[in-house]
Amino acid sequence: MDPAERLSSKQKQISISEFFEKNKHFLGFDTLQRSIITAVKEAVDNSLDACEEAGILPEIFVTIERLKGDRLRLTTEDNGPGISSNDIENVFGKFLLGSRFHSIRQTRGQQGIGITGVVMYSQLTTGSKTHVVSITKEDSFAYFADLGIDTRKNKATKSGHKRDVWEDKRTSDPHGLKIVTEMRAKYQKGRQSVFQYLRMSSIVNPHASITLEVIDRDGKTIENGSWKQTSDKMPKSVEEIKPHPLSTTLASLQRMLQDSSERKMDRFLRNRFASVSHRSAKEILSKCELGMDRVPKRLKAEEAVALHSSFSEVRYPNQRKEDLEKCLSPIEDLLIQRGLSKAIDSSFASTTTRKPLDSAGTPFQVEAGLVFGGDLQADGPIEILRFANRVPLMYQQGGCLITKAIESVDWKPYGLEHPAKRGIPKGPAAVLIHIASTNVQFTSEAKEAVADNEEVFNEIRRALREVGNNLKRHLKKSSQRKKAREKFELINIILPEISKKSSELLSRDEPDLAPIITKIMNSVFCEEELGWDKERGLATCSITIFNYTARARAYTIIAKWPEGEGATISDNPLGGAKQAHGLWAWRLDTLNPGTATTIHFGVSGLRKGDWNVAEVFYRGNGEVIGATKIDEKLLEEMRKSEALEAAEKEVERANYSTPQPNERMEQEEGSNHQSMDGGQTSIYADFTIKNESEEIE
Repeated sequence: MDPAERLSSKQKQISISEFFEKNKHFLGFDTLQRSIITAVKEAVDNSLDACEEAGILPEIFVTIERLKGDRLRLTTEDNGPGISSNDIENVFGKFLLGSRFHSIRQTRGQQGIGITGVVMYSQLTTGSKTHVVSITKEDSFAYFADLGIDTRKNKATKSGHKRDVWEDKRTSDPHGLKIVTEMRAKYQKGRQSVFQYLRMSSIVNPHASITLEVIDRDGKTIENGSWKQTSDKMPKSVEEIKPHPLSTTLASLQRMLQDSSERKMDRFLRNRFASVSHRSAKEILSKCELGMDRVPKRLKAEEAVALHSSFSEVRYPNQRKEDLEKCLSPIEDLLIQRGLSKAIDSSFASTTTRKPLDSAGTPFQVEAGLVFGGDLQADGPIEILRFANRVPLMYQQGGCLITKAIESVDWKPYGLEHPAKRGIPKGPAAVLIHIASTNVQFTSEAKEAVADNEEVFNEIRRALREVGNNLKRHLKKSSQRKKAREKFELINIILPEISKKSSELLSRDEPDLAPIITKIMNSVFCEEELGWDKERGLATCSITIFNYTARARAYTIIAKWPEGEGATISDNPLGGAKQAHGLWAWRLDTLNPGTATTIHFGVSGLRKGDWNVAEVFYRGNGEVIGATKIDEKLLEEMRKSEALEAAEKEVERANYSTPQPNERMEQEEGSNHQSMDGGQTSIYADFTIKNESEEIE
């Protein structure tokens, strides 16, 4: 036989299942320690996805049992919608079966590999099948089946299937799914463990209840964890958006051209892509020398290449904020705080959700959280919590963009130790970074570290500096208050004793010490207290200003409050007015020497514990201990940004419906002259008209 024919005869096609059978490290099963984490990850992520898509608050149980040798039995159970008996074989036994691969929206997974990889790994390492129990709301009895994989045909093998009563069901819902599988794996404690993975998952999924139990060979529990649901608010549902020319690959473009029903190229570009206007389409076609009347389906391969190349030579209008928002599902500030509070005991927490942006046409959004104090260790590096699309990143921390961004910030001015401004800072703190995107770029197929991207890197740094500044203010305020309190307590102990002894020696009445104490203290002091009104369901805040000076003072006190969807100021006897989003102000015209005044207000729409840190700012002459002087430039920037955002939304609404001139004038008058508390006729109160920087004589 000819050598060429002999070589050709040896060529055989392999299935995707056979490929993963020999390359299981691509699926995260490269070591015994990682194998159990990967299996738990895939099962829990599937449970969260299924519950969220069905509008069910997730309740997930994970049990790991040590067996003989290096074998473990993993059992996961959820209260999700269950899986139809007709679909179970495809879901658990076929690789690359999914509904999200081509969709441009934020998802936990896309490829359709995850849980099938767990079934295959179990089969490869122990020879056992995976036991599945499922019941949907339409079923009277649960469906039981044992599943394996025929790797040559990339399909499931099923046995022992039956309908029966699910007797050991742990969740109270009538629907759900249970998976029992055995595998070669090793359970370990520590930062890279199942416990840590579930703990981190609970932080970014505060709407879920997750329970873990690890049982040793003798039946004793060696580790357990329970992270209860802290929010009944489901994550925002996401919608698919059109691809952006800059994020479209050549292969995707060729497929879109072949599937196109448009008869002209300019319509194809405008209908199929985001941010492509008539001008942009004309410019793209001019760059690649294609006529606007060309039929998309009839483009030659070299013409498609030229078209794709021209995408990067054109400037596009910014993607609509509405489109960026609808394809992403951030956790949001309050929910991050709730998640952190159930996993980490701390004395201070600051969170931020940045506005959505796009990088080369790919939408992304960065969120950050910083907790400080409490039970966190003070003598070592801070804890870094990395997340991408609500999924914890457990490995390759040093090579991750998130870690690099944290290391690039100088943390010393914010109150953490950062020797030589290199490496991970030290101190009793934990930093959380969550990247939400339609396409998170990872360093490898294992999806363990975020790849370098300058725009995402800079946005993470901005988020870190924001929460860092909040920590800096908190530490400064705490230090000032501590010193002032010590001074005040010392004066109140020593002076009365001196006064008493002197009066006894001179046989005189004791003098009024209040003016003397005021003169010695010579400061204005601010204290705030957060509480919870159980009867009215209100988060309450009281801000007390003490004037320990010899002159009357005038200030504007500004409080930062958690303004958001459903949260409103509903109890506010002193009125005041809005300064910007989340900032409310009250003017104190006269604060006499030796007196104090209290501002009290309540916020509805929150749960107990949602608001645990109050920030107070002031405008006026002289320092207020316990408050921060407002940055007028920053406040003006916030106002301009909010005004611009409101204008953009108005323009977008106008694109759908254009009112008549009279109606438009009425709308503008209504928005510009809305009556506010205290007689204000502006969306923001102008408390800078009066010269409050002068003391009142």
